[in-house]
Amino acid sequence: MRKGVRKGLVFLPLVIFFGLGFFLWKGLSLDPRELPSALIDRPMPAFELPSLTDPARSLTVADLKGEIALVNVWATWCPTCKEEHAFLNELAEQGVVIYGINYKDEPVKATSWLQRYLNPYKEVILDKEGSLGLDLGVYGAPETYIIDAQGTIRYRHVGAVDANVWTDLRAIMEQVNGAGA
Repeated sequence: MRKGVRKGLVFLPLVIFFGLGFFLWKGLSLDPRELPSALIDRPMPAFELPSLTDPARSLTVADLKGEIALVNVWATWCPTCKEEHAFLNELAEQGVVIYGINYKDEPVKATSWLQRYLNPYKEVILDKEGSLGLDLGVYGAPETYIIDAQGTIRYRHVGAVDANVWTDLRAIMEQVNGAGA
């Protein structure tokens, strides 16, 4: 019996090798931009934060309710945010409602940014400390969420929004709209 066990142990490294190979191969097929979110189909986290454009005014989740919208997490320190900004302006011109969350940024820089590159946002939430971003599970900017009229998060996209991504986001927004959201 001891000899049989010894012969079996000879194949153990081979079994381990193939097992690791399988997990590595499986990992290569995953899209790193598709990050899971525990908040899908849950209400937007409660918050009370200042408006970037009117610092005397506080914004809450109630300000985001009433229509299907994009919620875009952005910052002036984020080069990818600059890449997507012109496209967000195009979407806003087409009537797409976009709320901004200015994430871990300096208000003066953010205000200058919006003056220079234009403001596609219906409202801009100033999340200087990153508390709302933390509640949303933000990995970094930019990230864009689709919320329904009740303020429920329906989808999360990590990375820049461009024409290709917009095709998918628009289809999801139409689906949410068709579901009576």
